[in-house]
Amino acid sequence: MMQKLKWGHLLTGMCLTLLSASSLSVAQTQNATDAAHPSQIDAPPPAPDKSETLNMFPHWEHSRFFIGGQTNIIFQAHGPFHSPYEGVNSLLGRGEYKTSLLGTLYLAAQAIRNPRYALDGLFDLESAGGRGDSEALGLAGFTNLDVVRNPNLGATPYMARVQLHQTIGFTDKLVPNNRTQFSLGDEVPERRLEFHVGKMSLPDFLDINNIGSDSHLQFMNWTVDNNGAWDYAADTRGYTYGIVSEYDDKSWSARYALALMPTVANGIDLDWDLRRASGQNWEFELRKPLLGSLLSPDRKGIVRLMSYVNHAHMGLYRDANKAFLDGEDPVPEIKLHEKFSAVKYGFALNAEQELAENLRVFGRFGWNEGQHESFAYTEVDQTVEAGGDYSGRAWSRPNDKVGLTFVTNAIKKDHQDYLKLGGLGFLLGDGKLNYAREDILESYYNLHTWRGVYYALDLQFIDHPGYNQDRGPVLVESVRMHVDF
Repeated sequence: MMQKLKWGHLLTGMCLTLLSASSLSVAQTQNATDAAHPSQIDAPPPAPDKSETLNMFPHWEHSRFFIGGQTNIIFQAHGPFHSPYEGVNSLLGRGEYKTSLLGTLYLAAQAIRNPRYALDGLFDLESAGGRGDSEALGLAGFTNLDVVRNPNLGATPYMARVQLHQTIGFTDKLVPNNRTQFSLGDEVPERRLEFHVGKMSLPDFLDINNIGSDSHLQFMNWTVDNNGAWDYAADTRGYTYGIVSEYDDKSWSARYALALMPTVANGIDLDWDLRRASGQNWEFELRKPLLGSLLSPDRKGIVRLMSYVNHAHMGLYRDANKAFLDGEDPVPEIKLHEKFSAVKYGFALNAEQELAENLRVFGRFGWNEGQHESFAYTEVDQTVEAGGDYSGRAWSRPNDKVGLTFVTNAIKKDHQDYLKLGGLGFLLGDGKLNYAREDILESYYNLHTWRGVYYALDLQFIDHPGYNQDRGPVLVESVRMHVDF
Protein backbone atom coordinates (compact mmCIF):
# COMPACT_ATOMS: atom_id res chain seq x y z
CA MET A 1 0.00 0.00 0.00
CA MET A 2 2.86 2.40 0.80
CA GLN A 3 4.35 1.81 -2.66
CA LYS A 4 0.99 2.57 -4.29
CA LEU A 5 0.74 5.82 -2.32
CA LYS A 6 4.25 6.83 -3.37
CA TRP A 7 3.40 6.16 -7.00
CA GLY A 8 0.17 8.13 -6.70
CA HIS A 9 1.73 11.22 -5.13
CA LEU A 10 4.70 11.28 -7.49
CA LEU A 11 2.63 10.72 -10.63
CA THR A 12 0.12 13.39 -9.59
CA GLY A 13 2.88 15.93 -8.96
CA MET A 14 4.64 15.31 -12.26
CA CYS A 15 1.38 15.34 -14.24
CA LEU A 16 0.44 18.70 -12.70
CA THR A 17 3.82 20.09 -13.76
CA LEU A 18 3.27 19.09 -17.38
CA LEU A 19 -0.45 19.82 -17.59
CA SER A 20 -0.18 23.24 -15.99
CA ALA A 21 2.32 24.11 -18.69
CA SER A 22 0.01 22.82 -21.42
CA SER A 23 -2.46 25.64 -20.84
CA LEU A 24 0.11 28.00 -22.33
CA SER A 25 0.71 28.52 -26.05
CA VAL A 26 4.21 28.07 -27.48
CA ALA A 27 5.86 26.80 -30.65
CA GLN A 28 8.05 23.72 -30.23
CA THR A 29 11.73 24.23 -31.03
CA GLN A 30 13.60 21.20 -32.40
CA ASN A 31 17.14 20.41 -31.37
CA ALA A 32 19.96 19.65 -33.81
CA THR A 33 19.77 15.90 -33.29
CA ASP A 34 16.06 15.83 -34.18
CA ALA A 35 16.76 17.69 -37.40
CA ALA A 36 19.23 15.10 -38.61
CA HIS A 37 16.51 12.78 -39.84
CA PRO A 38 13.69 13.17 -42.41
CA SER A 39 11.12 12.05 -39.84
CA GLN A 40 11.36 15.22 -37.76
CA ILE A 41 7.89 16.25 -36.67
CA ASP A 42 8.22 20.02 -37.18
CA ALA A 43 8.93 21.93 -40.37
CA PRO A 44 12.51 23.22 -40.69
CA PRO A 45 12.78 26.27 -38.43
CA PRO A 46 13.87 29.64 -39.78
CA ALA A 47 17.47 30.67 -39.27
CA PRO A 48 17.79 31.90 -35.67
CA ASP A 49 18.86 35.38 -34.68
CA LYS A 50 22.42 35.71 -33.45
CA SER A 51 21.03 36.06 -29.94
CA GLU A 52 19.38 32.64 -30.39
CA THR A 53 22.48 30.79 -31.62
CA LEU A 54 22.36 27.26 -30.22
CA ASN A 55 26.06 26.46 -30.65
CA MET A 56 29.04 27.85 -28.78
CA PHE A 57 30.68 28.80 -32.07
CA PRO A 58 29.05 29.62 -35.42
CA HIS A 59 29.02 26.79 -37.98
CA TRP A 60 29.85 27.22 -41.63
CA GLU A 61 26.76 27.63 -43.77
CA HIS A 62 26.51 26.30 -47.33
CA SER A 63 29.98 24.77 -47.03
CA ARG A 64 31.18 21.34 -48.07
CA PHE A 65 32.81 20.96 -44.61
CA PHE A 66 31.36 20.51 -41.13
CA ILE A 67 33.12 20.75 -37.76
CA GLY A 68 31.18 20.47 -34.52
CA GLY A 69 31.12 18.77 -31.17
CA GLN A 70 29.28 18.21 -27.93
CA THR A 71 29.95 17.52 -24.26
CA ASN A 72 27.49 15.90 -21.88
CA ILE A 73 28.08 15.69 -18.12
CA ILE A 74 25.55 13.88 -15.91
CA PHE A 75 25.63 13.67 -12.11
CA GLN A 76 23.27 11.02 -10.70
CA ALA A 77 22.50 9.95 -7.15
CA HIS A 78 20.03 7.82 -5.25
CA GLY A 79 19.45 7.42 -1.55
CA PRO A 80 19.18 4.18 0.44
CA PHE A 81 16.22 2.00 -0.49
CA HIS A 82 14.66 -1.27 0.67
CA SER A 83 17.12 -4.04 -0.23
CA PRO A 84 16.88 -7.23 1.90
CA TYR A 85 19.44 -9.02 -0.28
CA GLU A 86 21.82 -8.20 -3.12
CA GLY A 87 23.67 -10.17 -5.78
CA VAL A 88 26.63 -9.59 -8.05
CA ASN A 89 24.59 -7.50 -10.51
CA SER A 90 22.31 -5.64 -8.08
CA LEU A 91 21.67 -1.92 -7.88
CA LEU A 92 23.29 -1.08 -4.53
CA GLY A 93 20.76 -0.36 -1.81
CA ARG A 94 23.04 1.77 0.39
CA GLY A 95 22.76 4.90 -1.74
CA GLU A 96 25.45 6.27 -4.05
CA TYR A 97 26.36 8.97 -6.55
CA LYS A 98 28.37 8.92 -9.78
CA THR A 99 29.27 11.27 -12.64
CA SER A 100 29.59 10.45 -16.33
CA LEU A 101 31.30 12.52 -19.03
CA LEU A 102 30.79 12.09 -22.77
CA GLY A 103 32.48 14.17 -25.45
CA THR A 104 32.21 13.88 -29.24
CA LEU A 105 34.01 15.61 -32.13
CA TYR A 106 32.02 15.65 -35.39
CA LEU A 107 33.86 15.98 -38.70
CA ALA A 108 32.26 15.72 -42.15
CA ALA A 109 32.86 16.74 -45.76
CA GLN A 110 30.93 16.56 -49.02
CA ALA A 111 32.84 14.90 -51.87
CA ILE A 112 29.91 15.44 -54.28
CA ARG A 113 27.62 18.44 -53.69
CA ASN A 114 25.00 17.85 -56.39
CA PRO A 115 21.83 17.14 -54.35
CA ARG A 116 20.78 14.39 -56.79
CA TYR A 117 23.96 12.40 -56.15
CA ALA A 118 25.44 13.90 -52.97
CA LEU A 119 28.23 11.96 -51.24
CA ASP A 120 29.24 12.76 -47.65
CA GLY A 121 32.13 11.41 -45.59
CA LEU A 122 31.59 11.36 -41.81
CA PHE A 123 34.04 10.81 -38.94
CA ASP A 124 33.31 11.10 -35.19
CA LEU A 125 35.82 10.82 -32.36
CA GLU A 126 34.40 10.16 -28.90
CA SER A 127 35.40 9.72 -25.27
CA ALA A 128 33.15 8.20 -22.60
CA GLY A 129 34.41 8.58 -19.03
CA GLY A 130 33.09 8.47 -15.51
CA ARG A 131 30.73 5.87 -14.10
CA GLY A 132 27.08 5.03 -13.62
CA ASP A 133 25.49 4.09 -10.30
CA SER A 134 26.39 0.49 -9.40
CA GLU A 135 28.55 0.34 -12.57
CA ALA A 136 25.36 0.39 -14.70
CA LEU A 137 24.07 -2.85 -13.14
CA GLY A 138 20.81 -3.82 -11.48
CA LEU A 139 18.32 -2.10 -13.79
CA ALA A 140 16.90 -3.14 -17.16
CA GLY A 141 15.97 0.50 -17.73
CA PHE A 142 19.21 2.05 -16.55
CA THR A 143 19.09 5.72 -15.70
CA ASN A 144 21.91 7.14 -17.86
CA LEU A 145 22.27 6.35 -21.56
CA ASP A 146 25.79 7.84 -21.66
CA VAL A 147 27.22 5.15 -19.38
CA VAL A 148 29.38 2.45 -20.97
CA ARG A 149 28.43 -0.96 -19.58
CA ASN A 150 32.07 -2.02 -19.18
CA PRO A 151 33.86 0.35 -16.76
CA ASN A 152 37.22 -1.24 -17.60
CA LEU A 153 37.22 0.42 -21.04
CA GLY A 154 38.12 3.80 -19.54
CA ALA A 155 37.95 7.24 -21.13
CA THR A 156 40.50 6.73 -23.92
CA PRO A 157 39.14 8.37 -27.11
CA TYR A 158 37.85 6.00 -29.77
CA MET A 159 36.41 6.17 -33.28
CA ALA A 160 32.65 6.26 -32.80
CA ARG A 161 31.52 6.64 -36.42
CA VAL A 162 33.14 6.58 -39.83
CA GLN A 163 30.74 6.46 -42.78
CA LEU A 164 30.06 7.17 -46.40
CA HIS A 165 26.62 8.66 -47.00
CA GLN A 166 25.37 8.41 -50.59
CA THR A 167 22.16 10.03 -51.89
CA ILE A 168 20.52 8.99 -55.16
CA GLY A 169 17.66 11.28 -56.17
CA PHE A 170 14.69 10.18 -58.27
CA THR A 171 13.21 13.60 -58.89
CA ASP A 172 14.38 17.14 -59.63
CA LYS A 173 12.07 18.50 -56.93
CA LEU A 174 14.17 19.49 -53.92
CA VAL A 175 12.99 19.98 -50.34
CA PRO A 176 14.80 21.78 -47.48
CA ASN A 177 17.15 19.70 -45.33
CA ASN A 178 18.40 20.81 -41.94
CA ARG A 179 22.17 20.65 -42.15
CA THR A 180 23.67 18.54 -39.35
CA GLN A 181 26.72 16.44 -38.59
CA PHE A 182 24.98 13.47 -40.27
CA SER A 183 23.64 15.16 -43.41
CA LEU A 184 25.44 18.13 -44.98
CA GLY A 185 23.15 19.08 -47.86
CA ASP A 186 20.92 22.15 -47.58
CA GLU A 187 18.43 20.50 -49.97
CA VAL A 188 17.60 16.90 -50.85
CA PRO A 189 15.38 15.31 -53.55
CA GLU A 190 11.83 14.72 -52.34
CA ARG A 191 12.06 11.10 -53.55
CA ARG A 192 15.45 9.56 -52.93
CA LEU A 193 17.45 6.53 -51.90
CA GLU A 194 20.13 6.93 -49.25
CA PHE A 195 22.92 4.60 -48.12
CA HIS A 196 25.05 4.80 -44.99
CA VAL A 197 28.00 2.39 -44.91
CA GLY A 198 30.61 2.07 -42.17
CA LYS A 199 30.78 2.26 -38.39
CA MET A 200 27.55 3.52 -36.89
CA SER A 201 24.96 3.30 -34.16
CA LEU A 202 21.69 1.81 -35.42
CA PRO A 203 19.51 4.18 -33.30
CA ASP A 204 20.92 6.99 -35.47
CA PHE A 205 18.59 5.68 -38.21
CA LEU A 206 15.95 3.38 -36.65
CA ASP A 207 13.40 3.78 -33.82
CA ILE A 208 13.97 7.55 -33.88
CA ASN A 209 11.43 9.56 -31.92
CA ASN A 210 11.62 13.34 -31.82
CA ILE A 211 10.28 13.44 -28.26
CA GLY A 212 12.07 10.47 -26.76
CA SER A 213 15.40 9.72 -28.48
CA ASP A 214 17.88 12.42 -27.41
CA SER A 215 19.44 11.65 -24.02
CA HIS A 216 21.42 14.91 -24.13
CA LEU A 217 18.46 17.30 -24.29
CA GLN A 218 15.51 15.06 -23.33
CA PHE A 219 15.05 11.92 -21.21
CA MET A 220 18.04 9.93 -19.91
CA ASN A 221 16.73 6.38 -19.32
CA TRP A 222 17.87 3.55 -21.64
CA THR A 223 14.34 2.21 -22.15
CA VAL A 224 12.83 5.66 -22.72
CA ASP A 225 15.23 6.89 -25.42
CA ASN A 226 15.34 3.50 -27.17
CA ASN A 227 12.90 0.61 -27.40
CA GLY A 228 14.10 -1.70 -24.63
CA ALA A 229 12.90 -4.84 -26.41
CA TRP A 230 14.99 -4.01 -29.50
CA ASP A 231 18.21 -5.97 -28.88
CA TYR A 232 19.98 -4.04 -31.61
CA ALA A 233 23.38 -5.05 -32.97
CA ALA A 234 26.11 -3.17 -31.12
CA ASP A 235 29.29 -3.51 -29.12
CA THR A 236 29.54 -2.46 -25.47
CA ARG A 237 29.71 1.22 -26.44
CA GLY A 238 26.66 0.99 -28.71
CA TYR A 239 28.39 0.94 -32.12
CA THR A 240 28.69 -1.59 -34.93
CA TYR A 241 29.70 -1.83 -38.60
CA GLY A 242 26.91 -2.10 -41.10
CA ILE A 243 24.91 -0.71 -43.98
CA VAL A 244 21.62 1.18 -43.82
CA SER A 245 19.53 1.70 -46.95
CA GLU A 246 16.61 4.10 -46.84
CA TYR A 247 13.99 5.17 -49.37
CA ASP A 248 12.27 8.49 -48.65
CA ASP A 249 9.09 9.73 -50.29
CA LYS A 250 6.86 12.70 -49.57
CA SER A 251 4.96 11.12 -46.67
CA TRP A 252 6.67 7.80 -45.98
CA SER A 253 10.03 6.08 -45.67
CA ALA A 254 11.30 2.49 -45.65
CA ARG A 255 14.60 1.30 -44.18
CA TYR A 256 16.70 -1.84 -44.04
CA ALA A 257 19.86 -2.29 -41.96
CA LEU A 258 22.38 -5.13 -41.85
CA ALA A 259 24.97 -4.95 -39.06
CA LEU A 260 27.57 -6.98 -37.16
CA MET A 261 26.74 -8.63 -33.83
CA PRO A 262 29.14 -8.86 -30.86
CA THR A 263 31.01 -12.13 -30.34
CA VAL A 264 29.70 -12.44 -26.75
CA ALA A 265 26.87 -10.79 -24.85
CA ASN A 266 27.71 -7.15 -24.12
CA GLY A 267 31.09 -7.66 -25.79
CA ILE A 268 33.40 -5.06 -27.30
CA ASP A 269 34.52 -7.31 -30.20
CA LEU A 270 32.31 -7.86 -33.26
CA ASP A 271 31.82 -11.06 -35.26
CA TRP A 272 32.72 -10.38 -38.91
CA ASP A 273 31.33 -13.69 -40.24
CA LEU A 274 27.89 -12.69 -41.57
CA ARG A 275 27.08 -16.32 -42.36
CA ARG A 276 26.76 -17.09 -38.64
CA ALA A 277 26.17 -13.72 -36.96
CA SER A 278 24.25 -10.63 -38.10
CA GLY A 279 21.55 -8.20 -37.09
CA GLN A 280 18.87 -7.45 -39.68
CA ASN A 281 16.36 -4.63 -39.19
CA TRP A 282 13.35 -3.38 -41.17
CA GLU A 283 11.33 -0.22 -40.53
CA PHE A 284 8.40 1.49 -42.24
CA GLU A 285 7.54 5.08 -41.36
CA LEU A 286 4.35 6.96 -42.21
CA ARG A 287 4.26 10.71 -41.64
CA LYS A 288 0.54 11.40 -41.16
CA PRO A 289 -1.52 12.77 -38.22
CA LEU A 290 -2.51 9.87 -35.97
CA LEU A 291 -5.97 11.25 -35.20
CA GLY A 292 -6.83 12.32 -38.75
CA SER A 293 -9.66 14.84 -39.00
CA LEU A 294 -9.83 15.33 -35.22
CA LEU A 295 -6.72 17.50 -35.37
CA SER A 296 -5.64 20.41 -37.52
CA PRO A 297 -3.75 19.37 -40.68
CA ASP A 298 -0.82 21.35 -39.28
CA ARG A 299 -0.56 18.95 -36.33
CA LYS A 300 2.02 16.48 -37.60
CA GLY A 301 2.19 12.84 -36.58
CA ILE A 302 4.45 9.88 -37.32
CA VAL A 303 4.02 6.11 -36.97
CA ARG A 304 6.93 3.66 -37.30
CA LEU A 305 6.71 -0.12 -37.43
CA MET A 306 9.94 -2.06 -37.03
CA SER A 307 11.07 -5.70 -36.87
CA TYR A 308 14.46 -7.30 -36.34
CA VAL A 309 16.15 -10.70 -36.53
CA ASN A 310 19.50 -11.39 -34.84
CA HIS A 311 21.77 -14.35 -35.54
CA ALA A 312 24.52 -14.75 -32.94
CA HIS A 313 26.32 -17.10 -30.54
CA MET A 314 23.41 -17.12 -28.05
CA GLY A 315 21.96 -19.54 -25.53
CA LEU A 316 18.44 -20.48 -24.42
CA TYR A 317 17.43 -19.66 -20.86
CA ARG A 318 15.48 -22.92 -20.75
CA ASP A 319 18.61 -24.99 -21.48
CA ALA A 320 20.57 -23.24 -18.73
CA ASN A 321 17.72 -23.71 -16.23
CA LYS A 322 17.35 -27.41 -17.05
CA ALA A 323 21.09 -28.10 -16.79
CA PHE A 324 21.16 -26.53 -13.32
CA LEU A 325 18.06 -28.35 -12.06
CA ASP A 326 19.43 -31.66 -13.41
CA GLY A 327 22.68 -31.12 -11.51
CA GLU A 328 24.84 -30.70 -14.62
CA ASP A 329 25.85 -27.11 -13.81
CA PRO A 330 26.65 -25.84 -10.27
CA VAL A 331 24.89 -22.55 -11.06
CA PRO A 332 22.68 -21.50 -13.99
CA GLU A 333 25.15 -20.32 -16.65
CA ILE A 334 23.73 -19.49 -20.04
CA LYS A 335 27.19 -19.01 -21.58
CA LEU A 336 27.71 -22.78 -21.29
CA HIS A 337 24.76 -23.39 -23.62
CA GLU A 338 25.39 -20.90 -26.41
CA LYS A 339 25.21 -22.02 -30.04
CA PHE A 340 26.26 -20.32 -33.27
CA SER A 341 23.53 -18.96 -35.55
CA ALA A 342 20.93 -18.92 -32.78
CA VAL A 343 17.99 -16.70 -33.79
CA LYS A 344 16.31 -13.96 -31.77
CA TYR A 345 13.58 -11.76 -33.26
CA GLY A 346 11.18 -9.03 -32.22
CA PHE A 347 8.83 -6.22 -33.25
CA ALA A 348 8.40 -2.56 -32.27
CA LEU A 349 5.85 0.21 -32.69
CA ASN A 350 6.83 3.85 -32.31
CA ALA A 351 4.47 6.84 -32.64
CA GLU A 352 4.42 10.57 -31.96
CA GLN A 353 1.79 13.25 -32.38
CA GLU A 354 1.72 17.03 -32.05
CA LEU A 355 -1.46 17.87 -30.07
CA ALA A 356 -1.09 21.62 -29.91
CA GLU A 357 1.31 24.29 -31.03
CA ASN A 358 3.38 23.57 -27.96
CA LEU A 359 2.50 20.05 -26.79
CA ARG A 360 3.60 16.69 -28.22
CA VAL A 361 2.97 13.12 -27.06
CA PHE A 362 4.65 9.84 -27.96
CA GLY A 363 4.59 6.14 -27.24
CA ARG A 364 6.42 2.88 -27.89
CA PHE A 365 5.61 -0.81 -27.71
CA GLY A 366 8.23 -3.52 -28.07
CA TRP A 367 8.27 -7.33 -27.95
CA ASN A 368 10.83 -10.03 -28.56
CA GLU A 369 10.63 -13.82 -28.27
CA GLY A 370 12.52 -13.76 -24.97
CA GLN A 371 13.69 -17.38 -25.06
CA HIS A 372 17.23 -16.53 -26.17
CA GLU A 373 19.50 -14.51 -23.93
CA SER A 374 19.51 -10.73 -23.94
CA PHE A 375 22.65 -10.12 -25.93
CA ALA A 376 23.50 -6.59 -27.02
CA TYR A 377 21.33 -3.82 -25.49
CA THR A 378 19.47 -4.56 -22.27
CA GLU A 379 17.45 -7.26 -20.52
CA VAL A 380 13.92 -6.46 -21.71
CA ASP A 381 11.55 -8.82 -23.53
CA GLN A 382 8.52 -6.50 -23.59
CA THR A 383 8.12 -2.76 -23.09
CA VAL A 384 5.28 -0.21 -23.13
CA GLU A 385 5.93 3.53 -22.97
CA ALA A 386 3.86 6.74 -23.08
CA GLY A 387 4.85 10.35 -22.50
CA GLY A 388 5.16 13.84 -23.88
CA ASP A 389 7.01 17.15 -23.79
CA TYR A 390 6.17 20.84 -23.69
CA SER A 391 8.22 23.79 -24.91
CA GLY A 392 8.88 26.89 -22.81
CA ARG A 393 8.22 29.64 -25.34
CA ALA A 394 5.13 30.86 -23.47
CA TRP A 395 7.20 31.84 -20.46
CA SER A 396 9.84 33.51 -22.68
CA ARG A 397 12.08 30.44 -22.65
CA PRO A 398 11.76 29.23 -26.27
CA ASN A 399 14.58 26.69 -25.99
CA ASP A 400 13.53 25.23 -22.65
CA LYS A 401 11.55 22.03 -22.46
CA VAL A 402 9.71 19.97 -19.84
CA GLY A 403 9.02 16.25 -20.32
CA LEU A 404 7.22 13.42 -18.60
CA THR A 405 7.06 9.72 -19.48
CA PHE A 406 6.18 6.33 -18.01
CA VAL A 407 7.68 3.03 -19.20
CA THR A 408 7.00 -0.49 -17.94
CA ASN A 409 9.35 -3.36 -18.85
CA ALA A 410 8.97 -7.13 -18.57
CA ILE A 411 10.82 -10.41 -19.21
CA LYS A 412 9.46 -13.84 -20.21
CA LYS A 413 9.02 -16.85 -17.91
CA ASP A 414 12.29 -18.64 -18.85
CA HIS A 415 14.22 -15.42 -18.27
CA GLN A 416 12.48 -14.94 -14.92
CA ASP A 417 13.30 -18.49 -13.82
CA TYR A 418 16.95 -18.04 -14.82
CA LEU A 419 17.32 -15.02 -12.52
CA LYS A 420 15.22 -16.67 -9.80
CA LEU A 421 17.56 -19.68 -9.73
CA GLY A 422 20.58 -17.41 -9.29
CA GLY A 423 21.69 -16.95 -12.90
CA LEU A 424 23.41 -13.77 -14.07
CA GLY A 425 22.68 -11.74 -17.15
CA PHE A 426 25.08 -9.05 -18.34
CA LEU A 427 23.05 -6.49 -16.34
CA LEU A 428 20.82 -8.31 -13.85
CA GLY A 429 21.18 -10.86 -11.07
CA ASP A 430 20.14 -10.31 -7.43
CA GLY A 431 20.79 -13.96 -6.52
CA LYS A 432 17.05 -14.65 -6.40
CA LEU A 433 13.93 -13.00 -7.75
CA ASN A 434 10.40 -12.17 -6.62
CA TYR A 435 9.22 -11.11 -10.08
CA ALA A 436 7.28 -7.98 -10.99
CA ARG A 437 7.42 -5.62 -13.96
CA GLU A 438 10.04 -2.88 -13.74
CA ASP A 439 8.10 0.42 -13.79
CA ILE A 440 9.82 3.75 -14.43
CA LEU A 441 8.47 7.30 -14.24
CA GLU A 442 10.81 10.01 -15.55
CA SER A 443 10.44 13.78 -15.68
CA TYR A 444 12.90 16.52 -16.66
CA TYR A 445 13.25 20.25 -17.15
CA ASN A 446 15.87 21.26 -19.72
CA LEU A 447 17.10 24.86 -19.33
CA HIS A 448 18.87 26.75 -22.10
CA THR A 449 21.25 29.30 -20.58
CA TRP A 450 23.47 30.77 -23.30
CA ARG A 451 24.38 29.80 -26.87
CA GLY A 452 25.02 26.03 -26.80
CA VAL A 453 24.87 25.57 -23.02
CA TYR A 454 21.99 23.67 -21.40
CA TYR A 455 21.31 22.44 -17.87
CA ALA A 456 18.68 19.89 -16.88
CA LEU A 457 17.11 18.56 -13.69
CA ASP A 458 15.80 15.00 -13.99
CA LEU A 459 13.90 12.64 -11.66
CA GLN A 460 13.42 8.91 -12.22
CA PHE A 461 11.19 6.90 -9.87
CA ILE A 462 11.75 3.16 -10.34
CA ASP A 463 9.51 0.51 -8.83
CA HIS A 464 10.72 -3.13 -8.73
CA PRO A 465 14.32 -2.42 -9.90
CA GLY A 466 15.65 -5.38 -11.84
CA TYR A 467 12.08 -6.87 -11.92
CA ASN A 468 12.36 -7.65 -8.19
CA GLN A 469 9.46 -6.58 -5.97
CA ASP A 470 11.51 -7.46 -2.88
CA ARG A 471 13.69 -4.42 -3.64
CA GLY A 472 12.98 -0.71 -4.02
CA PRO A 473 11.38 1.56 -4.97
CA VAL A 474 14.26 3.93 -5.67
CA LEU A 475 14.34 7.60 -6.65
CA VAL A 476 17.26 8.68 -8.87
CA GLU A 477 18.05 12.40 -9.06
CA SER A 478 20.14 13.82 -11.91
CA VAL A 479 21.74 17.08 -12.96
CA ARG A 480 22.95 17.36 -16.55
CA MET A 481 25.10 19.92 -18.34
CA HIS A 482 25.15 19.78 -22.13
CA VAL A 483 27.24 21.94 -24.48
CA ASP A 484 26.95 22.05 -28.28
CA PHE A 485 30.07 23.43 -29.96
